[in-house]
Amino acid sequence: MTSHAAPALDPSADIVDLTAAIVDIESVSGNERALADAVEQTLRAHAPHLEVLRDGDTVIARTARGLDRRVLLAGHLDTVPVADNLPSSRRTHEGREELVGRGTCDMKGGVAVLLKLAVEADAAPMDLTWIFYDHEEVAAADNSLTRLAAERPELLEADFAILGEPTSAGVEGGCKGTMKLEVTARGIAAHSARDWVGDNAIHHLAPVLERLSAYEARRAVIDGLEYRECFNAVAISGGIAGNVIPDRASATLNYRFAPDTTEAQAEAHVREVLAGLDLEIEVTDSAPGALPGLDTPAAREFLAALGDEVTVAAKQGWTDVARFSALGTPAVNFGPGDPLLAHTDDEHVPLADLRTALEGLRRFLTA
Repeated sequence: MTSHAAPALDPSADIVDLTAAIVDIESVSGNERALADAVEQTLRAHAPHLEVLRDGDTVIARTARGLDRRVLLAGHLDTVPVADNLPSSRRTHEGREELVGRGTCDMKGGVAVLLKLAVEADAAPMDLTWIFYDHEEVAAADNSLTRLAAERPELLEADFAILGEPTSAGVEGGCKGTMKLEVTARGIAAHSARDWVGDNAIHHLAPVLERLSAYEARRAVIDGLEYRECFNAVAISGGIAGNVIPDRASATLNYRFAPDTTEAQAEAHVREVLAGLDLEIEVTDSAPGALPGLDTPAAREFLAALGDEVTVAAKQGWTDVARFSALGTPAVNFGPGDPLLAHTDDEHVPLADLRTALEGLRRFLTA
């Protein structure tokens, strides 16, 4: 157990109050320790039925009752940088009560639901693993699940996994893969008053942008869910001064690909789109997608517990369900908050979403 004081969290509090308390512990990626301490302290103090482990700034809690199946529930503790949206606040907007602040949607509302149920679900009909982890909002290599998969894979073993990512309290199956690439053009430096003796590297990126502008993204329907691919330039750089023809320029590209596409196939597709251009192409970050997996017995049981009115859709972003899919564990996304509000300055979560997600997951764990 950590030795320094952690902010106190009350798992018996109303889910809105608990969410606000978690949101107010700032935990931008790389600064998750205070929140991890608070989560660890809460579980040790209020959940004697759980074995609690600490791995860096990740907290793992498990039951070991020898039941015939195990469900893993996970949520990341980190957020993107604060944008003058902490501490949290409440408001009523268009007749809807909302909790506003960094992380309310992505995904401290989900973390609050998981933490509350980790304490409550001491007699679930299945063994449970709860993982509250760090560094999800940064490069895949820094994600603590990457470390756990490599060093302690037994902690990730389960028959079914639920990620508390924002889904407006619906179910989102699978996720798209993601690939970041650096595309570099070379030229010849020269004084901008004598450009004929140089070769402008920035201009060589124009065909890249033209191809991306004309790109028609694929829509893949898998198990009845439609995944929309996306291929975009997300950053561009080049030049050293206002009177110098640049000899180097680069663009950062991001390709989001359907889960029926492997990383190798995704890279091959990118190179095909950019074929014939005099460029250097380097993959800088990549993670595979995950197939929906909604036809598995555990997923069907989960959907049944949520009821006929629950919405089911494809996850249009990347989430850590992909990690569990790679381990052979079917996984879904389920949590409070609209995913379109993730990372926005006006990030917020409807209070009704918090309660709906809590009650739905509670029914599954107490069926």
